[in-house]
Formats: sequence, C-alpha cells, structure tokens
Amino acid sequence: MAEHEGRTGGRAGGMAARYRAEDPMTRPPRRRTARRWWIAAFGLLAVVVPGDWAGAQPPRPVVYVAPVEGIIDLGLAPFVQRVLDEAAAAGAGAVILEINTFGGRVDAAVLIRDALLRARVRTVAFVNKRAISAGALISLAAEKIAMADGGTIGAATPVQLGAPGAPAQPVAEKTVSYMRKEFRATAESRGRPPLLVEAMVDSDVEIPGVIDKGKLLTLTTEEALRHKVADFRADSLDEILRSLDLAGAEVRRAAETWAETLVRFLTHPVVSSLLMTIGILGIIVELRTPGFGVPGALGVASLALFFWGHWLVRLAGWEELLLVGVGVLLLVIEVFVTPGFGLTGALGLAAVLGGLGLSLVGAGATWTVILTAVGRVALSLLLALAAALAMLRLLPRLPFGRRLILQTELATEEGYASAPEADRRWLGKRGTAVSALRPAGIADIEGERVDVVSSGDFIDAGEPIEVARVDGNRIVVRRPRKRPERSE
Repeated sequence: MAEHEGRTGGRAGGMAARYRAEDPMTRPPRRRTARRWWIAAFGLLAVVVPGDWAGAQPPRPVVYVAPVEGIIDLGLAPFVQRVLDEAAAAGAGAVILEINTFGGRVDAAVLIRDALLRARVRTVAFVNKRAISAGALISLAAEKIAMADGGTIGAATPVQLGAPGAPAQPVAEKTVSYMRKEFRATAESRGRPPLLVEAMVDSDVEIPGVIDKGKLLTLTTEEALRHKVADFRADSLDEILRSLDLAGAEVRRAAETWAETLVRFLTHPVVSSLLMTIGILGIIVELRTPGFGVPGALGVASLALFFWGHWLVRLAGWEELLLVGVGVLLLVIEVFVTPGFGLTGALGLAAVLGGLGLSLVGAGATWTVILTAVGRVALSLLLALAAALAMLRLLPRLPFGRRLILQTELATEEGYASAPEADRRWLGKRGTAVSALRPAGIADIEGERVDVVSSGDFIDAGEPIEVARVDGNRIVVRRPRKRPERSE
C-alpha cells in the first residue's frame, strides 16, 4: 500500500506540476518578456523608417517661373538658359515662362527655342497676354502652352527695320522660308499642327476655313485651343499648377542678375552702335594726337564693352576679335608707316567692318541680315569720322584740348625759314624762261640760270617770268603781272 501510494502520489505530483506550467496565472514570465521586446522593436521601426506608414509627408515639388517680357533681345537667351539649368539641377517639377511680348530679334528667339527643346525639365509657356513674332516661336518650343483669356499668338513673319520712324520693310524670300521651316520643325517636335504655325510666318500659306492667302495667321485663346495649338486655358499661376498636378508647389520666381541686365543693355541695337562709334572715334583721335591718353583709353574701353557683351551672348568669338585686331594694326601701319591711303588702309578698314559686323549677327542670319549689320557698322564709322574731324578742329580752342594738340609754330619772323636764304633772294625778281616750263624748267634771272617751277601754266621758252614764292627748295614762277602806269 505504501508503495502504491508512493507511486500514486508521484504521478499526481507530476500532473499537478504540468497543470501549473500550463496555467497562465502560474506560467513563468519568460514568454511575456519576449512579446514585449517584439512590440518595442516594431515601435522603434515605426519611428525610424520614413514614409506614409510612419506618418511622414513627401517633399513639396519646386516650380521655377521666369518672365519673358518686352523686346526679345540677345541678352534674354543666357537668362532663360540659366533658369533651365538651375531648375534641372534642383529637380524642379516644371519651368513656366510667363510670356508677354510683341517680338524682337530672330537670332535671340532661335537661341531660346533651342534651349527649350533640349531642356532636361518640363517646360510650360504661359501666354499672358500675347506671344507675337519671336514670342510665338518661344511659346511653341515649350512642352505645354497655357493661354489666358484675351491672349493672342502668331504674326511671326520676319521684317527688317528701316530708318528711325520709317515702317518696317519686308525681307527676302529665303529669310521667310528659313523661319517658316523653323516654326514647322518646332511644331512637329511638340506635336502641334505644322501647317497652322507655317501660316503665322508666310502669308502665302492658305488654310481653308482658317486663313486666306495673303494674310498672316494670329490666333486668339479660343482659336488656339480649338486648333490644338494651345493645351489649356489658365488665367493665373495657380490654375497652371493645378492643371500640371503641382498644386501647392514651391514657386521660385527667377530674376535677372546685374550681369545679365548689363549684357541686355550692352547688346541693345542703339547702345551697341553707340559703343562702336565711340570706340572708332577714340582710336582715330588717338592716332592724330601724341602719346596715349583719354581718347585712346575711352575708345579701347568702348570696344571692350561691345565685344564683352556680344561674347556673352555667343555672337562674338575669337575670329571676330582677331579680325578687328588685324584691321586696327593695318590702319596703324597705313598712318605711320605708309602715309596716304592705299591697299593696306583699305584692307584694314574692311577687316574692322567685317569683324564688327559679324559680331552683330547670330544663328539663322541670312545675307540680308549680314548686310544690315555691316551697314550699321559703316554708319558708325562715318559718324566717328565726322565727329573726329569736328573734334580735331575744336580741340585747339578748348582749354584741355591745347594739352593734346601740338601748336608750336616756326614763324619766319622768329628766325625760322623753310627755304634756304640763297633762294629767298629771288622772291619778286623777274627774268626769262630759258627752257619750256611744263611745269619745271630753267629760267634766266639777273644773268643766272635757276631751276624753277611754274605755278600751273605752261610757259614757253623766251617768255618773261616772275618769281611768285619760294617753297623750300622750289622756286615757283609765273607770268609777270602788268604794273600800273604812273601818270606824270
């Protein structure tokens, strides 16, 4: 019995111990501690790992806005290129060009068009309120076109500016043909109707129901949307951002730097012509005055500003600088080495005109544009020559000008004489021509044979002569004047 009870008690004790182990109230704390560690690990991951699951907000997109206003000039192209590069480097969602222009230079518009076509960021043209002529080409080069109510786009035929106050003149057919194909290629690359944009450039393009032959196409906002030239309507920047799914984006408005503003000023047609005139004038005056002073420094500084501005807008290069330098060197040789004006001076003048003229034309320039640029340079040269003649006459009368002009006279009364004293004794004497004077020859004056030159008339041998003046070693004679008879 004792043995049986011992066995029974042993089995009962083992079962009781097993039940206690399975009872959660009497279970050891090891498993609960492990569960707590797992909960703490998941909580730490939720704090460390970013994302929507952890409650983090995605970064705001960035949009750049650049104005394209006023005259499209060569200084605008570097500004647009800089904005595109900055936006691409910042990973911007888009670059919006806010356009309101009547046009400008064709070569400047071509540079901006090329920059937009190769941009590494999404581009949008916001026509607010007009994109005429060169502005139309810039707008068509953007990926999207948004137009405000009352907007217009088109009228892009190239013209040539005439004299101040005169109306613009039509250009050659090859210039129109070139621009027509530039517009068509731009439209094809952006998936826009090519025939419509050709009608903006060439009045010979006829589209039934849209534009008649002999007229240029200009589209309003409604017409541009209907003909698929524009992509959507927008009256504000916020509407554009919503259309691009960029609502709430950070807007960065780009502005020109002082250097870009200065370049636009220096490349303005009036300013660049003035710089050329002052530069040429300074060099001419410096060549006619001793030493190197204010006129030369002013001329060099003006030409340096001219070339610096056109260098930055990719018009002037080493070729133009070398051409102008060679031309100036040839002119210096003509003035100081070979007096007069011959082949050296003509080549120097042509080199200067060619270098300055080529610095005024850019991409897409035709012979008409080149000849116009050369005409501007020639006009600047003529103005510089006229101003130089006036200055050289006025400088001796001005207080500061007397320091620049050598005014010392070698007067005869002070003992200076250009002719030998032995020849001056014949002044006023009369004689006879020994040989025919045509115009040089020999005359007999008071029994001496003297080499003489007539003042212009041919004098036969045996005719009487009279010494009119003595110029250096030249004894100038003429037929004697009749002396008045004395009355007794």
